[in-house]
Amino acid sequence: MTGPKTARAALSASSALEASGAQTAPPSDATWLCGLLQAGDSFYPTGSYAHSFGLEGLVQQGVIRDRATLREFIFRSALPALRHTDLPVAAHAWNAFGGPAWDRIKELCVLSSALKTAREGRVASENIGRQRAELCASLHASALAQEFIRRASAEGWPFSAPISAGLEGRVVGAPLTAVLAGVSYSNLAALIAAAMKLLRLGQNGAQSLLTEALSAAPVLIAAAETTPLDEIGWFNPWLDIAAARHESSDARMFIS
Repeated sequence: MTGPKTARAALSASSALEASGAQTAPPSDATWLCGLLQAGDSFYPTGSYAHSFGLEGLVQQGVIRDRATLREFIFRSALPALRHTDLPVAAHAWNAFGGPAWDRIKELCVLSSALKTAREGRVASENIGRQRAELCASLHASALAQEFIRRASAEGWPFSAPISAGLEGRVVGAPLTAVLAGVSYSNLAALIAAAMKLLRLGQNGAQSLLTEALSAAPVLIAAAETTPLDEIGWFNPWLDIAAARHESSDARMFIS
């Protein structure tokens, strides 16, 4: 049993740790790892939980009905979209924020928005990207994030989820591969979490599918790290049509 003296000693040690400026310790792998874990958690208020990213439209049309058809969608649509759009955009953004190269960042903002052909998906990415950039600026007191928000707001650059991920990676000091791993996880986990609300998909089924999808991430990340800017781009008309129809649906659970 812990006695009063032990409790007071523990409290005193805790106060001393806080007063010693432990929060200003030199950055380490644990620093950026904790930052990426926080940003990728469903508790992080980016608003992504309110979106199915086109999935609900496909469920409404009966295209996705169960775990098997969801798996097909992930491997034929979600993973290729990551490989050819969000991951290379995030990689180029991470590189550009290292300068920072503001002209390149502006170009990436416009490109990332244009890659979302359905309005719902484009607005979703912009809202999540703006929220993530603002959180990055406030939680980390980041001058880089503040300057990005100032320029984007003043010049009308579209915000974007993958670009804000690249920004956040720079702010917390995370290496590129780790940033892209975070993008892969957050995108796939959000998609499967939405699927659990739309389909009869238990937690074990969801986690086994997420594990299978994430096993493909290292290959996608390695390819995305070296994708030239002029080779970024991919779309699935199947998904875009479903997203466009979802926008005018009479009833829906998700915003997109």
